[in-house]
Amino acid sequence: MKQYSPQDIRNVALIGHGGAGKTSLAEALLHRAKATPRLGSVSDGSSNLDYLPEEHKRQASVSLALAQFEYGGKKINLIDTPGFADFEGELVAGMHAAGTVAVIVSADSGVGVGAELAWRRARALKLPAMIVITGMDKENADGMAALQSVRDKLSPKAVAMQIPMGNGPGFSGVVDVLRSQSFSFTDQGATKAEVPDEHRQAMEDAHAHLMESAAESSEELLNRYFDAGELTQDELVQGIHKGIAQGDLYPVLFCSALQEHGLTQVLDGITDLMPSPAERPAARNEAGDERPADPTGPLAARVFKTASETHVGEIYYVRVYSGTLKAGSEVFNGTRDDGEKMSQIFHAVGKNRTETESVSAGDMGIAVKLRNSGTNDTLCDKGKPISLLPIDFPSSVIDFAVRTVKSGEEDKMGTGLGRLTQEDPTLHFRHDEETHETIVSGMGETHLDMMVARLRERFNVEVELSTPRVAFRETIRGKSEVHARHKKQTGGRGQFADCHMRVEALPEGSGFEFASEVVGGSIPARFIPAIEKGIRESMGNGAIAGYPMVDFKCTVFDGAFHNVDSSEAAFKIAGSMAFKEGAQQAKPTMLEPYLDVKIVVPKDYMGDVMGDISSRRGRVQGMETAGDDQVINAQVPAAEMQRYAMDLRSLTQGRGHFERRFSHYEELPRDQQEKVIAESKAAEEVAK
Repeated sequence: MKQYSPQDIRNVALIGHGGAGKTSLAEALLHRAKATPRLGSVSDGSSNLDYLPEEHKRQASVSLALAQFEYGGKKINLIDTPGFADFEGELVAGMHAAGTVAVIVSADSGVGVGAELAWRRARALKLPAMIVITGMDKENADGMAALQSVRDKLSPKAVAMQIPMGNGPGFSGVVDVLRSQSFSFTDQGATKAEVPDEHRQAMEDAHAHLMESAAESSEELLNRYFDAGELTQDELVQGIHKGIAQGDLYPVLFCSALQEHGLTQVLDGITDLMPSPAERPAARNEAGDERPADPTGPLAARVFKTASETHVGEIYYVRVYSGTLKAGSEVFNGTRDDGEKMSQIFHAVGKNRTETESVSAGDMGIAVKLRNSGTNDTLCDKGKPISLLPIDFPSSVIDFAVRTVKSGEEDKMGTGLGRLTQEDPTLHFRHDEETHETIVSGMGETHLDMMVARLRERFNVEVELSTPRVAFRETIRGKSEVHARHKKQTGGRGQFADCHMRVEALPEGSGFEFASEVVGGSIPARFIPAIEKGIRESMGNGAIAGYPMVDFKCTVFDGAFHNVDSSEAAFKIAGSMAFKEGAQQAKPTMLEPYLDVKIVVPKDYMGDVMGDISSRRGRVQGMETAGDDQVINAQVPAAEMQRYAMDLRSLTQGRGHFERRFSHYEELPRDQQEKVIAESKAAEEVAK
């Protein structure tokens, strides 16, 4: 494949609801453009784009796929993205890399929830968009109803570039609104003809709407439209192109991927209407330094996805914004401030790849054998380094504890999780020092189930997931004075330590303080640190339920020792004994973590969501409007949020989403404390 200038490249991410037909349409476009010898199918496992084992099993995309091909003197880079919320990170990466999107809508069901969520992301990024209504051959297809769904749920700026001729099995062609002509579909292709009389009025109405929308793309065109009452064909095309680039107009096309009808028109729409990389804003860094799409400029490229494949190893999807990335060259990782050696570079049609010598500005490719680079890293020239603004991946929404099924395989699990989290920026893991669990965080249960499968298949380690323990803490609200004596005689040298201790509460956030008020040598100074050590070793297990104790002070003010039997070990035990007894007498209580939660939901679901927050012992802190959505800010106990991702999807039919972060600790209600204490005691009994 030859090198193309940025002006002759079209990068488009296919986005939409899961099952809407994105992959099927991509396969059909590839076949129509003669990039593949046969029509790939998701259902029979012959898809070029859904080729991973998980995708064959689910018959759905779980990872983005790149398809690069030539058409009409242009190069098209299609990025097929998953439509399910659990794989939102793949969607975000694909949209960032492409810079323009095509929303795929099923003609029989209209705009799905996944399309609405993807559309929000696209609008936040201000990406030019087109809309393709596919599946026009389906039994219950209704093209114009689907178009109305687009206007109602996505944008009233959706403008029909075509009028479908028939629906379902009767889908026989389209009327081209821009050129005022029709195309009739047969098994041999499309035949151009005059517009049938029964569609002429609809075409004229659509043409008038298209002209008004195009005129509104610039003040100059709007003035010409008002003066002349219409635009010339060249002015109309100019206005459409400009309106799409500015996000003021979204062209709508109709097709059938299975029957391969209307695909030429979709390909023409991509090449003729969608903006090239040269027309998109230049890539930049945090300081605002820009790298325009110039193949001769300094190199600036981003790794937007990392994956691992059997027999290949790690592969790196790269989008070049400026300059030219050459195989075998020495480049610089501006994100990690480290050198990098480019090995082979490939063009891709899904799983099928062809080696290339270079990838220039505006284009994409797949690199292998990178030593020091990963997702979101910038590759650049060492003499002109830059670190581009990173892709803002969605934060995880669900946590599970993970452990190996077989003991002794913890290191294998850690290695596997490390590799998987490098590949997937929406997957995270950490070791919780307070609960002593390894916690994995992701976008949903399906996302984490897939992680479990990959650990088994790629790293040969079986793991299981469970609900994580809540990181409760303990503290005290009162004050006590206690006396503890440790005395033990074993026949030889004995053990003796005696201490008087005062235990008292400190303000929230103070942690632990230790002091000595011993005078007169009742406890030698050399033993005082041992008492503190005994307290520190015991405070991790608290006084009532085995959770770490915080915000308290222990003061040793008296005691006794024996010249022969006293030792640091004995005073450490005595300090631990005094702390435990003192804490139990100083009104111990439990604290629970709270999260700051930001929930974005359509207004129709606000009441249900707020009621649900209250049922979780949460408190609404405020509300604000964001477009058609309502943003609810709340503080909710972490214990009540463990499966909130699924519950929110259920409450809002998949339209709600949320973000969370740790806020603070608060006292756990007494009835909840009794439950936690009972569970802790039961666990101790089982352990015995």
